[in-house]
Amino acid sequence: MQKVLIISFSVIHSDPRVMRQIRLLENRFHITVAGFGRKPDAAVEFIDLTRPLTSRMTKVWWGVKLLLGFFESYYWNRDEVRSAQDKIKPQAFDLIIANDIAALPLALRLAAGRPVLMDAHEYSPREFDDKWMWRILFGRYHHDLCRRYLPKASGMLTVCRGIADEYARHYGVAPEVVHNAPLDQKLVPSPVQTGRIRLIHHGAAIRSRHLETMIDVMKHLDGRFTLDFMLVESDAAYMSDLRRKAAPDQRIRFIPAVPMSDICGTLNGYDMGIYLLPPVNFNHEHALPNKFFEFIQARLAVAIGPSPEMVRIVKAFDCGVVADSFKPEDLAGVISAVSESTLIRYKSAADVAAAEVNYETGGRVLLQSVERLLTQAQHSTR
Repeated sequence: MQKVLIISFSVIHSDPRVMRQIRLLENRFHITVAGFGRKPDAAVEFIDLTRPLTSRMTKVWWGVKLLLGFFESYYWNRDEVRSAQDKIKPQAFDLIIANDIAALPLALRLAAGRPVLMDAHEYSPREFDDKWMWRILFGRYHHDLCRRYLPKASGMLTVCRGIADEYARHYGVAPEVVHNAPLDQKLVPSPVQTGRIRLIHHGAAIRSRHLETMIDVMKHLDGRFTLDFMLVESDAAYMSDLRRKAAPDQRIRFIPAVPMSDICGTLNGYDMGIYLLPPVNFNHEHALPNKFFEFIQARLAVAIGPSPEMVRIVKAFDCGVVADSFKPEDLAGVISAVSESTLIRYKSAADVAAAEVNYETGGRVLLQSVERLLTQAQHSTR
């Protein structure tokens, strides 16, 4: 059985995109996974890597290296990179999948000439380009890594067309698109209740996502509407801020997060998934996140701002509403206009979309890329 190494500097068992890679490949190849956290519940060998230190002096030293442009030295002395080099035994992997640019230089070194498939979860050079300090330090660093290493990858995937085009424009690569969509959950739309529309937003409580704007949306909606937040408490202070802001409105609740495998089933009891993401940086502008596809797989209507990647799918299937701007009152306006019959139609359209926009489709792209690179490598060694 051919050997495949998957590297991701993330908590593997809670990283949806990496877990989908694992599930797709675990019964076809001998899989080794290197990353953070506990071993995922899968038929893989797991290598737990050391997470980076975050002491004040360490951060200052990192900053000096980045400011002076010592990008190679910074990279190869990162704790997780050194840990990976120490823990991943020298062996002939037939292919390595590098998740994000942070894993690519390491993957290329470990591959020793064998194929490396790069999977970009974000557009790394502009991930947080709304922050000037990040641009000065990490923006330059990620650009340097992309410039040096992306052309050396044997193949490349990414999450949406806009990000793929940006990588192609700046680095001369040709990424294929694999959406962050789960497998078809085989659910049916839940019944609509007369005089009540149940909104939900789920994900991580991350301040840069401006989740408070959805609390502001509720200020412009009438008594038919309720909003539940199902959030992973990534930032306790921000979570407290959200609870405090929402407290005057009894229609807004915070409910416990559920395991990844239970998300769509839990969402299925609602009517509409809501996501208003101001385009404060490039990646937010081109966001096409897991939660969007989970809304669809849960057979919910979708309510979004004019985020172009999400809009493309909502318009294609007519499965929800799109505001003209990212102002809370504008999203509230299009949500308010949804009648009971229209809501039923949107949920039925999401059912149609779910059968087409899923990992059965995206997984084929990944599997074809893996098999193509393995076949090419076998032919080149003959």
